[in-house]
Amino acid sequence: MKIWVDADACPVVIKEILFRAAERAQVHVTLVANQPVRVPPSRYVRMLQVGSGFDVADNEIVARLEPGDLVVTADIPLAAEVIDKGGHALNPRGEMYTADTIRSRLDVRDFMETLRASGVDTGGPAALNQRDRQAFANQLDRFLHRYIMQRQQERPAARDT
Repeated sequence: MKIWVDADACPVVIKEILFRAAERAQVHVTLVANQPVRVPPSRYVRMLQVGSGFDVADNEIVARLEPGDLVVTADIPLAAEVIDKGGHALNPRGEMYTADTIRSRLDVRDFMETLRASGVDTGGPAALNQRDRQAFANQLDRFLHRYIMQRQQERPAARDT
């Protein structure tokens, strides 16, 4: 299992949470972005810079994604592709997208896009606050705990063969 980060718009504080989690859980985290992103020296964290262009980073994440991987993104269409491919998608505000919720999230996104295209000022998302950061950290911890437990259960079975 790997963690992929749609890093161009990912808040720095969320990246820092991911860096600490990568070391603690010994899981690989790859930040994918059009521009260079600074990452700490770590055997678990790396940065993958892709060419500029619409959805280039998203397409790279989907191409490299394997079932069970986690993608951190606020991009709802990317989250839908991740789920369709058997991955997990987590919003930087701590919402885990699921097959049950992603369709309604896409519908709301499309509706808001229509409003904006017709000239209605819908505003942007609120600034990330402490509650959002805590929700993200908690959801990530729950996800990683399940992954670590699964990995520990698989190890004894591998030794028996």
